[in-house]
Amino acid sequence: MAKNPKGVFEKVAGSGVWWIRYRDADRRLRREKAGTKAVAIKLYIKRKQEALEGKKLPENLKKRETTFGELMNDALEYSRRNTPDGGEKRYKCRMDTIRERFGSVAADSITPQVLTRWLDDRMKEFEWRPATVNRYKAFFSLAFRLGMENGRCKTNPARLVKRLRENNERVRFLSHDEEGKIRSVIERDFPEHMPEFEIALHSGARQGEQYKLSWHDVDPDARMTLRQTKNGSTRHVPLNAAARGAFNELRDQSEEQGRVFVGERGKPLRKPRHWWDKVLKEAGVEDFHWHDLRHTFASRLVMAGVDLRTVAQLLGHRTLQMVMRYAHLSHSHELAAVERLCNTGEGNEKRSDTKSDTSSTKGLEEVA
Repeated sequence: MAKNPKGVFEKVAGSGVWWIRYRDADRRLRREKAGTKAVAIKLYIKRKQEALEGKKLPENLKKRETTFGELMNDALEYSRRNTPDGGEKRYKCRMDTIRERFGSVAADSITPQVLTRWLDDRMKEFEWRPATVNRYKAFFSLAFRLGMENGRCKTNPARLVKRLRENNERVRFLSHDEEGKIRSVIERDFPEHMPEFEIALHSGARQGEQYKLSWHDVDPDARMTLRQTKNGSTRHVPLNAAARGAFNELRDQSEEQGRVFVGERGKPLRKPRHWWDKVLKEAGVEDFHWHDLRHTFASRLVMAGVDLRTVAQLLGHRTLQMVMRYAHLSHSHELAAVERLCNTGEGNEKRSDTKSDTSSTKGLEEVA
């Protein structure tokens, strides 16, 4: 039988909802909503076989309930097609945990209370942070929303699940002493990874952005172009002397083709965890993550007097809201702001008026 039987069709092109059309044992033309194309083909084959066997079907076929596992599959496919590279993987890592509990459950039987209770339990059991809970809630909401659009479920219970307040104000950056300890360990145990550390520290790139860099996106003497960013927009980052030196070192060791960061056998590196965790432990630096190198980059810029808008542009933030966490580090900037009060025209006039009044009073006293 052909891969796409004649009786299998998509009622609304591009909707992802497939139907079947067939004649039953009594030669009556029937139509059934099936769901995905794969499910529709299987159901079509089943109905054709039942018709050949003369099996009688009920007058009104009860619509098969869609499981949440099917909604999950649709959401994963959607993320593969519509989110920046890596979005599918971020969702996929949550699939097993969710599928174990909800995979075989009818989607329309899931309530906001059930979702809230499950998220609360997971938060306590695995010590999830509010941000992690919110990511799971977002996936549930995406799956139900797509299900409603495709006519596979009636409601989106995740919309009624309260979103937890996230604490994104954590600013952990390296002290010069900590940086020295980390450099010493890398130079001793992992010298081949020093360029990765330098580029992260001097560019502010996110881990995923950095490790997806290809050589055609890098001008080692000027800038690097980050195309696979968190928000999907391209960002150009100028390279300072330290970053340029790191890229030039990598360039000398490669053919300048494919990915920038590769292992000994030429296989692209995806993350630094296999050596970074060992470095932190050996250096005795605690409560520090690779992402905190990005915080270090931003913090040092602000403390050097760089304005927040420029810092936001370098980090790839679309608004100043996210970069405001570093504002308290700009002591010189704040001091310069309040010092302006001493240099305003109004202040000079008041001081001048006071001096004039004093002189006039003195003159009158002398005349008297």
